Amino acid sequence: MVYPEAAHWGAPDPALAPLYDDVYRADNVLSTVNVVEALQEFWQVKAARGGGAAGGGGALVIYESVPAACPPYVCYVTLPGGACFGSFQNCPTKAEARRSAAKIALMNSVFNEHESRRISEHFIEKAVAEARASFAGDAGSHHQDPSAGIAAFRFMLEANKGRTMLEFQELMTVFQLLHWNGSLRELRERQCSRQEVVAHYSARALDDAMREQMAVEWAASVRKSTTEYKSPLKISRPTY
Repeated sequence: MVYPEAAHWGAPDPALAPLYDDVYRADNVLSTVNVVEALQEFWQVKAARGGGAAGGGGALVIYESVPAACPPYVCYVTLPGGACFGSFQNCPTKAEARRSAAKIALMNSVFNEHESRRISEHFIEKAVAEARASFAGDAGSHHQDPSAGIAAFRFMLEANKGRTMLEFQELMTVFQLLHWNGSLRELRERQCSRQEVVAHYSARALDDAMREQMAVEWAASVRKSTTEYKSPLKISRPTY
């Protein structure tokens, strides 16, 4: 994730100009940009070109504010592919929190278009090497052989070669949710191969329909675990 640096605020840099509320144009004239509208327009143009992930008539950019009676206020913005960014400033108003979230989302959206943000063979080798070094440096806290996890990580990277970092982050979020709600375990029990699972979910965006499906699966998983937890308690409850 990319964050704006304080030194860049108000700097006469035309590349950074569209990313902030009050900025200097290339001619050093102070200008104001509505970052909320700019973010929406960015994804509208991307969707029109066939590069967006919005589908099914859902909203392109979704904002959610954390309920609060007083500042600082916090707001999150979810992009069409499912990537989520939160306000990064101390915001005295809800509107400012919304703009703050839009700023960080717009900066990452624009930066993600750069060619260097695409997964390449060089990046894969570097990322896998760093993962191995991380496991080796913290071996005492791992009770299982990390080789299987590293192999799965490499497989995910290889399957997404050519995609952007933001797209890969969105896919990893999907698989984290599938792990949490027990869906990955069920797919393994059905003898689904890793290739089949990755291929299926790589082609699906984290849109409204998928969020609703995951919410239903999560609720079912919670009910099941609660029932399994209560049953032994009922059996072991003493009678008087």
